[in-house]
Formats: sequence, C-alpha cells, structure tokens
Amino acid sequence: MRAVLTVIGKDKVGIVAGVSQSLATLNINIVDMTQTIMQDYFTMMMILDMDKQTSFDYIRQELDKTGQQLGVKISIQNEEIFNAMHKLG
Repeated sequence: MRAVLTVIGKDKVGIVAGVSQSLATLNINIVDMTQTIMQDYFTMMMILDMDKQTSFDYIRQELDKTGQQLGVKISIQNEEIFNAMHKLG
C-alpha cells in the first residue's frame, strides 16, 4: 500500500533524519520525496510504500510522537484517499 506523508514546521537540523528514522523503525520504505525551505519554514512530502497489514492508527500515533519531538506537524494518508480528495473535475 502506498501513502502520502507531509511534514511542515519551522526549519531546524534533524527533521529529515528524524522522520526517516521513524519510518525505518516502522518498516516503511520511502519511494519518493521532495522538500523545500520557504523563508524559515520547512516543508516535505513523501510517497511511502508500506505493508497493507500495518495499522494506520498505530503509524499515525508513532509519527505524532516524532512530530512532537521534532516540533513539526506530520500528516499521513492512504495514497488512494489523497488522490480522490485532490482530483480535479
């Protein structure tokens, strides 16, 4: 199953490393990613590949903990739901 993850917050050292480490611990593969810094704000979007059996609620809880530790907002959605929500027309 694929998922879309976004990270937004004030830029600081260790955001990419912290998020990547959490994903690795959860056995989630990063398929693609983009990041940018807009003035002092860090933004990142990732496409992830994960086991369908993995509990999305558990993943959200763990990523919420990571976000709190890093001082950023981390959001994750199933890619199919993300695409349906952002489909034009």
